[in-house]
Amino acid sequence: MARAVLDAALAKRREAARNPRRRAGATGEGQGRRLRGYSGPGPDPRDPALFGDVLQRLMKARGWERPKAEATVFGAWEKVVGPDIAKHSRPIKLDAGVLTVEAESTAWATQLRLLAAKLLRSIATEVGHNVVTKLNIHGPAAPSWSKGPRRVQGRGPRDTYG
Repeated sequence: MARAVLDAALAKRREAARNPRRRAGATGEGQGRRLRGYSGPGPDPRDPALFGDVLQRLMKARGWERPKAEATVFGAWEKVVGPDIAKHSRPIKLDAGVLTVEAESTAWATQLRLLAAKLLRSIATEVGHNVVTKLNIHGPAAPSWSKGPRRVQGRGPRDTYG
C-alpha cells in the first residue's frame, strides 16, 4: 500500500514537471491564485476600498442604476425639487417615465403645471436623464360620491358644499 502511495506521488510530480504553471503577475490577474505577502506601494486588488466605491461598482455590475435613480426621486424629493415645492406636493408613483405628483391644493397643482418644464430639468440634473420624462400633476383627492351602501342615482349632493 505504501508503494502505491509513493508511485502516485511520483506520477503527480512528473506531471507537474511536464506542465509548469505560469506565475501570476504583479497585479494578481490571470490565474485566480491568492497573492501572498504585502501589496507594495502600487495599486493592488487586496488594497482596502471605500465602501461607496465598492457599492457603486456593484450597482453598475448588477444594473441597478435606474431603480436607484427612481428611488432617489421619492427618497430625496425635497432635495430634487426644492423645499418650497416639496412642502406643498409629494410624488405618488413613477411608471414608465411618467411621474404622478399630488399637490396640496388645486392652486398648487396649477402652479406646478406651470413649473413642469423647470421641475423636469431639476429632476434630470439630480437623478439622471430619461428617468422622468413626463409629469402628471393633480390636486388633492376629492371625496367620491359614486360608491356607498346608500347610493341614490343622480348628480350628487348639489347644495351641500355651497
